[in-house]
Amino acid sequence: MYEIAQKIKQAGGTLYLVGGAIRNHLLNMPVIDKDYCVIGLSQEQFQTLFPEAKIQGKDFPVFILNQTEIALARKERKIGKGHKEFEFLTSPDITIKEDLARRDLTINSIAQDVLTEEIIDPFHGQEDIEKRILRKTTNAFAEDPLRVYRVARFMATLDSNFTIDLDTLKAMEQLKSELLTLSKERVFTELKKALASSKPSLFFETLKQANVLEVHFPEIANLVGKTQPKQYHPEGDAYNHTMIIVDNVAKLTDNLAIRFSCLVHDLGKGATPKEMLPHHYGHDEKGIKLVHTLGNRIGIPNSWMKCGKVAAKWHMKGGIFDQMTPKKQVELIETIGKSMLGLEGLKIVVACDKSRYSSDLATTLNQVQFAKLGKECLNQVSGEKIGQKYPNLKGKAFGEKLHEERINWIKSIDRN
Repeated sequence: MYEIAQKIKQAGGTLYLVGGAIRNHLLNMPVIDKDYCVIGLSQEQFQTLFPEAKIQGKDFPVFILNQTEIALARKERKIGKGHKEFEFLTSPDITIKEDLARRDLTINSIAQDVLTEEIIDPFHGQEDIEKRILRKTTNAFAEDPLRVYRVARFMATLDSNFTIDLDTLKAMEQLKSELLTLSKERVFTELKKALASSKPSLFFETLKQANVLEVHFPEIANLVGKTQPKQYHPEGDAYNHTMIIVDNVAKLTDNLAIRFSCLVHDLGKGATPKEMLPHHYGHDEKGIKLVHTLGNRIGIPNSWMKCGKVAAKWHMKGGIFDQMTPKKQVELIETIGKSMLGLEGLKIVVACDKSRYSSDLATTLNQVQFAKLGKECLNQVSGEKIGQKYPNLKGKAFGEKLHEERINWIKSIDRN
């Protein structure tokens, strides 16, 4: 980028590295994407300098040059409700400070001159990085409701020592009425990034603190205050339990469908009547519909939803597998074995559900044996082997015999 910056300088402009790349560098985190900003040039001047650059974006020009995004400095003005209702102004007269002022958080409002390596930090983002504080850059924060979910996502994806400035938290709450103007794709993107983090619970905790959790995640919000039997759940209500589980699964797998399954495995508890508490009879069946409702609202992929529904319906049975009859055990093995979640996926959900503390995870995971037993059963008593043993059986009779042989195999394992 140095040669590009020199060319821009000769034409009277300046090229800056901006945003997340600088933040991550200062936090000693991997720098994945680099975004650049040009001041002092018009769109026409930039295109004359770099005719090979491809332009994209409807509202304001972003150029792709050497597979890198370069934007012209801009101002923006809100002209309606929602995330997209903005008027944009690009001009050679716009300063780097004016461009940084429209950004969400101070830690994202830092620029670096590509040629001189001078840091431009008019909003004290470096100080907030040192203090581990998320703080809105200016009052322009309140113009974009998507920033509510971005802040929550940053809490999950940055190191867990960050706190949120109280004025910023209030600004997030004040955007509550506009959150439903966001597209489901935008909300899902932030959720997906949060689930991929090492501490997904902080995404939901932040939304809860800002009093906006119920807007897009009412099924999660309904878990708050849903008490559980203390002898089984010393961690507190169903919400606290879920937050522990979703952080536990982040230690075991990168599979986001399984992480989502842990998030939604107990959604049915949010529908438990007060008079039934602290018990949650039937919450496994209730949870199936709630997973579907939540998934449709925020655009969860169908594969995730299928996994989530299996987790909601079967996590209780997976937890008591050793106490079940061979017939019920085979029913679980056959059903889960051909599901999107799979036996290994349900094993992770059950282990996380049974383990209250991360220190117990490895031990609990080893104690959950149904996946290993189930895969061995499906392998030892396969359709191919039963077909060879009973060549004249077809259709329903074949399925019944396969099921029967698997039950007998489980019984033989128990006897041995």
